[in-house]
Amino acid sequence: MILRLTSLFCLLTVLVRAQPDVERPKYWVLFKDKDQTAAPALSSVAIARRQVQSLPLDDTDQPVSKAYIQQLQHEGVRPLNRSRWLNAVSARLSAEEREKILALPFVAGIEAIDPAIVITAIKSDNETPMVKPQMAPVMRQIQASDFAQAGLTGRFVSIGVIDAGFFGADSANALKHVFAREGVKRVRDYVNDDKTHGDLFRTLETMSDFHGTEVLAAIAGNDPVERIQYGLATDATFYLARTDQGNREYRGEEDNWVAAMEWMDSLGVRLINTSLGYAKGMSNPKENYEPSQMDGHTSLISRAAQIAADKKGILIVVSAGNEGDDRSWRIISTPADAQGVLAIGATNSRLWNRIGYSSIGPESLPYLKPNVSCFSLYGTSLSAPVITGFAACVMQANPKLTNKEVMAIIEQSSHLYPYGNNYIGYGVPQASRAIALLRNQPLNTTSRQIKAVGKMVSVPITTTESVVSVFHKKDATHVLQQEAAKVNNGKLVIRRSSGEKQTTVDLKTEVIEVVWE
Repeated sequence: MILRLTSLFCLLTVLVRAQPDVERPKYWVLFKDKDQTAAPALSSVAIARRQVQSLPLDDTDQPVSKAYIQQLQHEGVRPLNRSRWLNAVSARLSAEEREKILALPFVAGIEAIDPAIVITAIKSDNETPMVKPQMAPVMRQIQASDFAQAGLTGRFVSIGVIDAGFFGADSANALKHVFAREGVKRVRDYVNDDKTHGDLFRTLETMSDFHGTEVLAAIAGNDPVERIQYGLATDATFYLARTDQGNREYRGEEDNWVAAMEWMDSLGVRLINTSLGYAKGMSNPKENYEPSQMDGHTSLISRAAQIAADKKGILIVVSAGNEGDDRSWRIISTPADAQGVLAIGATNSRLWNRIGYSSIGPESLPYLKPNVSCFSLYGTSLSAPVITGFAACVMQANPKLTNKEVMAIIEQSSHLYPYGNNYIGYGVPQASRAIALLRNQPLNTTSRQIKAVGKMVSVPITTTESVVSVFHKKDATHVLQQEAAKVNNGKLVIRRSSGEKQTTVDLKTEVIEVVWE
């Protein structure tokens, strides 16, 4: 299985083969308690931002016990990453070491770290690479010009980007303005600790090292040569973390991701984009996740994401995944399944319904996933950063908003709201609606509900489109199928499917919900 990345700037044709991982398995070693006298491992900026949000400091802000780490080292175990949120350290253990560590009185348990990370960029064996994917359609779709006219460019907002690599970011035309003003404040490489700031941008280990550069450009890119704006948050500041080694088997490091999250939290970062997701991979099948485990709390990475949302005031924007066409999976990956994160799907540009590869929300979840969506030809990896830029503009407009309030504004600004579904969430966020919500202005009525009986209904509609999107649903949110329906003489004829209880008619500027009786 080959991951093919289409760069916004250039695409190298050399494929770098990763060496097979022959090291011992990696585990989380979970501790029972902490040293309650230890000071919070947070910067003064992070503490001040918690106070503004009325989020109390608690034991998840205290560091992992130094005494426990010393005892592990005494037993010959070398801790790799430390998580104060999970009260754990990661380490590679043999079977004998695992049993010995598990017997220690301060160890609450040991959990295997799933190695199957999938960078959520679309793969197509027949795809012809394009040097410069046209991003203008998505900017028009989300009404980027409305934010620009309001002077909202993400200024004074710090954004964390957790990804696979940032090769060439400091020399890419679309990102030169960010580096010229020293907009990238700090960089961490959790794969190679000895890399310096510059090395991260100049060393190409695998083709995945382009991925973070693409994502960063989709958040803040503005190419003066091509006169194309790729992202909304052109004036934001950035903290970058490379957490995935990007090898051919898509093996990832969940503990690197958690460590990066906690590092950014310690610096006071409130908005984080991660276009990575854990699902299944090419490693040991016994260690892969099952679709039933995408429940928001089984994986440690989702539990960490929920801690970040609930206790740290962080808005995490996550790619929903690109398994929509994979009949053996189809649904979102983790941590997009966590309730507190903003999971982003992908739409097509014409009808704004789900593009085939975009992952679907599991029907078992008691909440809606994905949350919202927007256009992307190249995977949800590039739809998530667009919405991250959208969130930065909202946060610039009102810095006092909590992460959950920003998330609510993004959802309520979306074109299908309040009739969301598990294909595209509440739909495509609209800048004009977000600005109205920020100003406490009333929104024009854009949704209505009608009753229908029988097997067919003719709905009068006002639209200039000859074809519109229709979602046939088994209940309020779960889609049976989506349809491109023709409009004839100002009317849309809807034929009820077997088991259909509700139908959403998407006119882009208006949404009609048909409730079958």
